[in-house]
Formats: sequence, structure tokens, C-alpha cells
Amino acid sequence: MTDAGRLTVIAGPMFSGKSEELMRRVRRATIAGVEVLVVSHSLDTRSDISTITSHIGMNIPAVPLGDVESLVEAAGAEDYDLVAIDEAQFFGPDLVPAVDDLLSRGVDVIVEGLCVTFDGAPFEPLPSFMAVAEEVLRLTAVCTVCGRDAVFHQRVDRTEARVAGTGTASADSERPTVAATEIDASHVGGLDSYVARCRKHFTGVAR
Repeated sequence: MTDAGRLTVIAGPMFSGKSEELMRRVRRATIAGVEVLVVSHSLDTRSDISTITSHIGMNIPAVPLGDVESLVEAAGAEDYDLVAIDEAQFFGPDLVPAVDDLLSRGVDVIVEGLCVTFDGAPFEPLPSFMAVAEEVLRLTAVCTVCGRDAVFHQRVDRTEARVAGTGTASADSERPTVAATEIDASHVGGLDSYVARCRKHFTGVAR
């Protein structure tokens, strides 16, 4: 009987180092001779779509996929020991049974992504994964107001969007309002669109 796989979750707000931690674990596994499939979501076009790139410029090769069905197909194409999924929130709740199936087949899975929306609500499927994982790494960012641990990120006010540290108006300052749990390209962004906030300074709209 095949041993079940092990589920690891790397979660937190934006700018907390989630992608860097995923990359570190993937590199260690590769050095150890583990067959790894690294998956990114094709919605994330901030950099080369065939890589995972962190906010500080680190990157590793990845297979860009647009839905859970494609992920399942890619994971079954070869005999992988580990499947590492970047920005898991983009795949939605349907990712949960797909990962359960991989684990039942003896494949280890690392799921990395946002566990909180930009308006401060739980962001599935990360909370569901966190409840049943063998390991959960919950990371925090640094509040850009006071420097304390930031468990939230919030969207910059679209009428007064500023590129962090420059005082220059952002090009996407007129982007349409989209629900925090509705996945589209407006959820992809960096310091020009989002900021990290501690509980005290989190307002849901940057100031």
C-alpha cells in the first residue's frame, strides 16, 4: 500500500516572503534528487510566465497553468514525488480535492498563497489546507506604517494610488472595483497596488 503524501502550507499576506520560502524548499528537494513539479498560475504575469518570481527578484522555473484540471493533468504526466503550487488562491476551492487526490497517491504537496483577502477575510482554499496540513508556515510581512508584524495587505486607494516611495501616481489608479474573492488580473500586483498592514493600521483602503 502506498504511503500517503505530506501536505505543507506556506501562507500569509503579500510581501511576507511566501514565494522565497517555496523556492528554498524546491531547491533543497531538487538537490536531494526529488522529482518536483512546480506550478504557477497563468494569471500572474508580473514576470516571465514560465517562472515564479518573488517581489525581491528571486525566481525558479515553473509550469504556468490556468485551472485545476490542467494542474491535475500536468501532475499525472510524470511520476513526481513533490508538487509545489504557487499562488494557490488563484486556483480556487476546487484545488482542495485535487490536492487530496495527489496526497492519497503518495505525492507530497506544498501549497503556497494568500490566506487573507485585501479586505481582511479568509481567502480559500488556503484556510482549508491549513486546517488539515502536516505543516503550516504562517508568515507575516512588515507594516509600512509602523514596522510591526503585518498579517494583512490592503489595496491602495484607486483614486490616490501611489508607487511606494516615489510619490508618483500609479498607472492603474482607475482600475475597476473587484470583489476581494473574485479572481481576475486586478488581484495581481506589487507595491504599486498593495501595502502590508498590521492589525492596528489595517483599514481596507490605503491612506
